Amino acid sequence: MMKKPEWLEKEQLYKILFESDTPRGRAFDMVLMVVISLSILISFIETIPSLAHTFRLLLEISEYLLTFFFTLEYIARVYCSPRPKDYVLSFFGVIDLLSTLPPYLSYFLPNARYMILFRTFRFIRIFRIFKLFSLINEGYMLMNSLKKSLNKISVYFLFVLILVTCLGTLMYMVESGHPDTKFTDLATSVYWAIVTMTTVGYGDITPVTPIGRLLSAFIMLLGYTIIAVPTGIVTANIIDESREKPKDGRCPRCGEEVRDNDRYCSHCGEKL
Repeated sequence: MMKKPEWLEKEQLYKILFESDTPRGRAFDMVLMVVISLSILISFIETIPSLAHTFRLLLEISEYLLTFFFTLEYIARVYCSPRPKDYVLSFFGVIDLLSTLPPYLSYFLPNARYMILFRTFRFIRIFRIFKLFSLINEGYMLMNSLKKSLNKISVYFLFVLILVTCLGTLMYMVESGHPDTKFTDLATSVYWAIVTMTTVGYGDITPVTPIGRLLSAFIMLLGYTIIAVPTGIVTANIIDESREKPKDGRCPRCGEEVRDNDRYCSHCGEKL
């Protein structure tokens, strides 16, 4: 009886697919990043009619190969996972499944005219880019920092919403009496305040009075001063995250050693 290759053993396969501290694991992660990037590139090419028509056969072959690769990867992850149900219901497990199913759904089309509707599901492949965060522990640190910053950013967003409403109302009071004004109502004025404060500046609505232009200049400068606040909030939380250290330098779940600035175990994914 032929002996099963070592890398097909569940334990070895788990180390290759879920861990990046081994040579095989790092090699697989590199291959996975290349394949994900290729899949995303193909998705963009398919939306360009001239390129999609020129490379139609190549794109179709690539689609079959990529579908086979991601299907095999998903099955292998479920097979070697110590808790398959936890993986299937996890964030990345759902992403893996959703990004693999669309090509198979196209085979159940009862009528060719509905092909366009089902074709849109194929672009769920874009979500595979989220898997790139699972390859580095710093990705988890960033997501955790954003989660901790959510309440502060929500309060900041509410403040900005109140501010643009007040400034839009003030601009409406200044500009509404002029015959050539484009500030015809409060909603339009608030829209202008949002565009101006975020420094987007479409130019579709502009003040015509001297006071309106002065107020506009003030809002522009104000936008530069407050637009960096959310970045500062997240940065502060990232610094706090990086300073926190595991209690004993080991994962409480698998007992493996972890780095001082890791927030998730690179071996089993446990939160530290």
